[in-house]
Amino acid sequence: MQFSAIAQSIGITKTSSLTAFPERDPEIEGVAAVQTAAAGTLSYIEGEKFAKYVEQTAASALILPNDEALQSAANEQGIAWLSAADPRLGFARAIGLFYKPFHPSAEIHPTAIIAPSAQVGRDVAIGAHAVVQAGVKIGNGVCIHPNVVVYPDVVLGDRVILHANCVIHERTQIGTDCVIHSGAAIGSEGFGFVPTATGWEKMEQSGITVLEAGVEVGCNSTVDRPAVGETRIRQGTKLDNMVHVAHGCEIGAGVVMAAQVGMAGGVTVGNRVILAGQVGISNQAKIGDGAIATAKAGVHSDVPPGEIVTGIPALPHKMFLKASAVFSRLPEMHRTLRKLSRQANLDES
Repeated sequence: MQFSAIAQSIGITKTSSLTAFPERDPEIEGVAAVQTAAAGTLSYIEGEKFAKYVEQTAASALILPNDEALQSAANEQGIAWLSAADPRLGFARAIGLFYKPFHPSAEIHPTAIIAPSAQVGRDVAIGAHAVVQAGVKIGNGVCIHPNVVVYPDVVLGDRVILHANCVIHERTQIGTDCVIHSGAAIGSEGFGFVPTATGWEKMEQSGITVLEAGVEVGCNSTVDRPAVGETRIRQGTKLDNMVHVAHGCEIGAGVVMAAQVGMAGGVTVGNRVILAGQVGISNQAKIGDGAIATAKAGVHSDVPPGEIVTGIPALPHKMFLKASAVFSRLPEMHRTLRKLSRQANLDES
């Protein structure tokens, strides 16, 4: 593909080297990281950390930020470039021009088991040994990979992708264009047990789980249904691998959760929240819109909108940095305190 065609296709090009050097329109055969790019590939530069690679890379073309110094450096190296406000977004779109994920043809494998009462839309692919139980409604263009189990009365919207070995439990509703990766369990029973004098008595989980349009759930993640009501993940939210969303949680739109995030029941997460790896959130906590919890943060109470929290227990990020600075000086402060204590005792004597 010609570089000029890529610049036009990604849709966010602001300027490019083609204006001054129209003859520099290389054939691009693929994409690569800037550190390892070879001739014939496209890469990108984002941030000062990677700026040095403009003069070192073997890439034939680059996606650059709106930085005239970097653009001049690329011109000096004879590298074709385009600029964009978000080079990483441009690179993501460029990858899509060269790579398409595996998608099976629209057919039903003879070993798949589909209940007679299930409703199957047009252009649906159902893989080997998949099980679709009674009352399931499958939209158009859905892809169900091998060994998937879909429990009764599940609703799958158009173009949903269920990767191999995931399980969708009863009455779950999954919106259009959702992707559920291998090993995930959606709508499984919430952790509901009532303590009694003779042990823990099970509370049946009669609620449902709802995933709105464009939600993606990573491998081996779990989204539980509640005893009553619903667990809901709103439009466009993305869960990494091994994330746990407990019963009755309400997750806003455009949220991202990195691997091993875990939350207890009844948590409310606002829109556009970022939860970094291994964040833990306690029962009934509320996370405001646009908040960020950094890696391993332990959130035990509500977080205001836009707040950044860090640590265990989670504190406002700036406060945590100040506390960390003090923590490193505790041995010195302890020695000073002991010295002052001894002097005080001597003075008293």
